[in-house]
Amino acid sequence: MKSNFENINVQSSASIREEVVPSRKKIKLPPWLEVAKPRLIPLLLATTLGGMALSEEWPLSSPKLVCTLGGGALAAAAAGALNCLWEMDLDKRMTRTSNRALPSGKLSFNTVFLGAISCTFAAAMLLVSGVNYLAAGLTLLGLCSYVLLYTIVLKPRTTQNIVFGGVAGAIPPLVGASAASGHVGLSGWWLFGLVMLWTPAHFWALAILLKDDYASVGIPMLPSVKGSVFTVKAISRYGLATVLMSVFGIFALPEGGLLYGILVIPFNARLLQLISRLRESPDDKLQAKGVFRWSILYMFGICLLLLISRTDISVQFQNQTLSLASSILFQVNNLINI
Repeated sequence: MKSNFENINVQSSASIREEVVPSRKKIKLPPWLEVAKPRLIPLLLATTLGGMALSEEWPLSSPKLVCTLGGGALAAAAAGALNCLWEMDLDKRMTRTSNRALPSGKLSFNTVFLGAISCTFAAAMLLVSGVNYLAAGLTLLGLCSYVLLYTIVLKPRTTQNIVFGGVAGAIPPLVGASAASGHVGLSGWWLFGLVMLWTPAHFWALAILLKDDYASVGIPMLPSVKGSVFTVKAISRYGLATVLMSVFGIFALPEGGLLYGILVIPFNARLLQLISRLRESPDDKLQAKGVFRWSILYMFGICLLLLISRTDISVQFQNQTLSLASSILFQVNNLINI
């Protein structure tokens, strides 16, 4: 039986996570859905759409769009389940995760493993038959990199686990680009790079909130090993790199980049503002929570801006603005030459 002190720790850790992700308070997922980690899937699909929007072939046909997103969701669910299987013993020892479906015995190992294999097979079939082999291969690469590279190899061994392991979360833009055009161009690699730079700042903000939980089971997350001050400095560097990389979206877009460049300014300003506040108070969990939450909205926002930039209104705005600027420059040049 757990002591009162242990019960307080469990409640405290769980409440922190619920404060950061309010939907956890309102929606209690059934065990079979919980192991798929469905809260992570929407952002993966958003970056997939972002990769598509960067292609000349955008918009895609409805069947291809459905197959790409459906296959991506199934693969992400399989990756989440396999992650839960590998970390089942670890989850039993960590207060935040001890009540999850597997460590609590709500689901059996064999049931979850069969579900993960079924989702993987279904994802592969859907992508091969409805999209193309490259999109299917990249999706499976993302699954394997999350389970093998991040979960098994990097997470328990190095504080830089999310820096290199973040490649798993950065692959969906490549899937989207390959689904749209059959290959991955420079624009797709730009969004891949943006997600890679964004991931450490995003994840380390959450890790600051949960550093004691990670430390209790020996997981070398950066805040647990180096402390909050060191981590916040790293967040600042990656946050600034993210902002600088985001600007190149102006050139990565086939058209409509001007509107994207204007609308991305407030997103970047808010990200830098929140990181600056966290830098002033590295141990302030309220500030860390703010950075974590905004970083999620930030990436959703970037992908939304990419989609908006490919609309006819955005293209017309760019053409008219450039035409007006050209006219003004011509008039100024004439006045100078008089």
